Amino acid sequence: MKTQSTAMGARILIVEDEEPLTLLLRYNLEAEGYRVDVAARGDDAEIRLKEGLPDLVVLDWMLPGISGIELCRRLRAHSDTERLPIIMLTARGEESERVRGLATGADDYLVKPFSVPELLARVKALLRRANPGRIVSLLQIGDLELDRDRRRVSRAGRDVHLGPTEFRLLEHLMQSAGRVFSRGQLLDGVWGRDVYIDERTVDVHVGRLRRALNRGGAPDPIRTVRGGGYAFDDRFGDRGSVTGKQNSELGNAGRS
Repeated sequence: MKTQSTAMGARILIVEDEEPLTLLLRYNLEAEGYRVDVAARGDDAEIRLKEGLPDLVVLDWMLPGISGIELCRRLRAHSDTERLPIIMLTARGEESERVRGLATGADDYLVKPFSVPELLARVKALLRRANPGRIVSLLQIGDLELDRDRRRVSRAGRDVHLGPTEFRLLEHLMQSAGRVFSRGQLLDGVWGRDVYIDERTVDVHVGRLRRALNRGGAPDPIRTVRGGGYAFDDRFGDRGSVTGKQNSELGNAGRS
């Protein structure tokens, strides 16, 4: 059974009036498996939140209608939203402004411009703290396992030693098995949009990843799509069977 997402379908509301940034965030969050809703105004977001609560809000400070800081204050004033995880986005980098944002009730704070991988990591960490049972910590396809908590990869029960970049690359491909990623998309998702490196760097790291995974002539789980990019082969192992084990399940299985 293929996992629906890295957070078991967690829903995220993006409240941001800069359309290019909204599109960027939506693309990367959906690529991670999250369900994403968007609002460009603070008052529109307030209405949506009354209709149904997401699992996390990514909230811009400066918004038309109602400012993000005011919306955050209102959310913290109500019992049903006082514990709703909120990440504040802002161009205000001064210490006093960060303190103000956190004092108003934001759980985390990112100053623009920021790294997309950093945002994704903070989203994952905040969701884990808010609801640890929802985070899928183990990805498994065929005889290949990737343990996010332990930062370990194994194949057929044997450890596979990967560098940090190759680990993130494998994680990115496995969590969307069958999806073809262009080199540019992999650069954005694994390295971040603020890193300016040649797209052929992706080929180098894919080559390293393949050599580590395919020792002894084992079948290659990574598929090269000519003119397209790379994908984790969804026919690998038992034809794309992916399981996501939650932390509680891992504990029951005796893992430490």
